[in-house]
Amino acid sequence: MGDHFVYKDVEGTSTEWDDIQRKLGNLPAKPPPSRPAPWIPAPDEKEAIKDRAWLDNKTEEELEELADDPDLDDDRFLEEYRKKRVAELREVARKARFGSVQSITGSDFIREVSQAPPDVWVVVHLYKDGVPECILLGQCLDELAAKYPGTKFVKIVSTECIKNYPDFNLPTLLVYNNTNVKATLVGLKKFGDRRCTPEDVAFTLCQIGPVLGDNDNSSDVREKVQRDFLEKMIVRHEEGGGKESDDDI
Repeated sequence: MGDHFVYKDVEGTSTEWDDIQRKLGNLPAKPPPSRPAPWIPAPDEKEAIKDRAWLDNKTEEELEELADDPDLDDDRFLEEYRKKRVAELREVARKARFGSVQSITGSDFIREVSQAPPDVWVVVHLYKDGVPECILLGQCLDELAAKYPGTKFVKIVSTECIKNYPDFNLPTLLVYNNTNVKATLVGLKKFGDRRCTPEDVAFTLCQIGPVLGDNDNSSDVREKVQRDFLEKMIVRHEEGGGKESDDDI
């Protein structure tokens, strides 16, 4: 028959004859038997240690999904911490919803300003391109919008907001909350005139209400704004040689 059967022993074994030949140097040394690498679970298969650090790395959605986790049900501390983290993430998302001055048109005004949620304060900058006072106030508002992302800052060309609005009233700030106009600030006089700084604008806004902070932390915000304003006034006073100008009064 043309077919031959070849017997293959278990890998790594050898015959007595082979062993003799190896001792005589006629065959190379026997290779060590190969063993499979130990099984290591993939990262997602490892049993996570469920502690505060584990919860800190979860998103709000992931934390919500853990509401029915039996391990957390058995650990009162972790379940309370999970709820706390959900509340913290929601608060961060609520406060950081803005962060810059949004440019709007007349058709956007009702939706973006008048119909803003009741808990949102909206500061509207009526301006026109090329007006130096508008440019100065706009720079201050850009800084405040980044510093207080819970407040909505928008800007709109004055005549798109109010037909035939006179340029000599520019810049103008309208402050809205809960569909109502809380203040109308015309010109730069209330902000220190041409020496207007973000601290001046923040200080004036805080006199209207919790424009730069919600009711829970508005007193802290107001104290910080007042402190920044006073520090700025001291610097201005020292730079002016101890003399006050008409703009400072």
